[in-house]
Amino acid sequence: MASWQAAALARFIAFKIKRKPTSQDEMQIVRQARQKLGHMPGYVQPAIPEDLHIRTVSLTTLDSDIIRGEWLAWKTDYPPATVLYLHGGGYIACSPRTHRPITVTLATLLRGRVFALDYRLAPEHRFPAALDDAVAAYRWLIEGQRMAPRQLVLAGDSAGGGLTLSTLVRLRELGLPQPAGAVLYSPWTDLAGTGETLETNTDRDVMFYGAGIRLAGRIYAGDTPPDHPLVSPLYADLHGLPPLLVFASSSEVLLDDARRLAARAEAAGVSVELHIEADLPHVWPIFCRLIPEGRRTLAATAAFIRRAVNHASSSNSQLPGPSIHDYRLAASTAVTAH
Repeated sequence: MASWQAAALARFIAFKIKRKPTSQDEMQIVRQARQKLGHMPGYVQPAIPEDLHIRTVSLTTLDSDIIRGEWLAWKTDYPPATVLYLHGGGYIACSPRTHRPITVTLATLLRGRVFALDYRLAPEHRFPAALDDAVAAYRWLIEGQRMAPRQLVLAGDSAGGGLTLSTLVRLRELGLPQPAGAVLYSPWTDLAGTGETLETNTDRDVMFYGAGIRLAGRIYAGDTPPDHPLVSPLYADLHGLPPLLVFASSSEVLLDDARRLAARAEAAGVSVELHIEADLPHVWPIFCRLIPEGRRTLAATAAFIRRAVNHASSSNSQLPGPSIHDYRLAASTAVTAH
């Protein structure tokens, strides 16, 4: 049963955010999403600890792509883990700044580092732009920053959760080493919109209607079939992926995206933990300053990351192997204090 704080928050979100889609016009949908989701109010944003340093980063790849993000680094010489975080927002909205409640809290709990990627958004940049950015960011971390994959964990929420999974699949396809694990909050894994809970939970979900989810999926996919395995990783071959920690709410429209993912991952031999929480808002960890469930979920995430990194560090299976491709990034990296 959800806490009284979560129940009150759910009513507030339903009043402020949830609207039935009234238009098929892409740019109107995008404008509305960016207006509603693109700015996190101050009472949700966390206080920045004195020992946590935040910098904006801009880097140039060998393909001349500019990738931006936000470094959150705890003041320590030996960070135990680094998280590559991919924010949600339907691939059309949000940024590292809107998701600071999650990234600041994780960096603080871990006394480690988080790189929150500011990947390109649709419709200005449709698939595979976000995926290309995520793969390039991972390469930058393990090659440009010399981070061992066994000390890295990927994480993301909603669209960022699906993007996290697609990134793992793409890394495997490219012959790049997998990270120690991955964490997915309310992941959007099926942009074809075939999940039963898009219908059965459309009135219970306090943030979205199932019809709106399907519209956003078409905006990101563009001319690519929505069931393409790198657009909708639910349909991908999941073998060889690292351990997964998956969270979803019993009342959200994307519940089936998480349940079916967990079943497919387990069938592919992937270690997966699925936690379904009762009647919480979509991506509730972002409200960790307001509800105890958010704080508990992030604490469980930090514990999972520690276990995954410790396990990978004690095993040779996560050590980077030889690659037949040159995936090194250009050395030019601009870093700006923020």
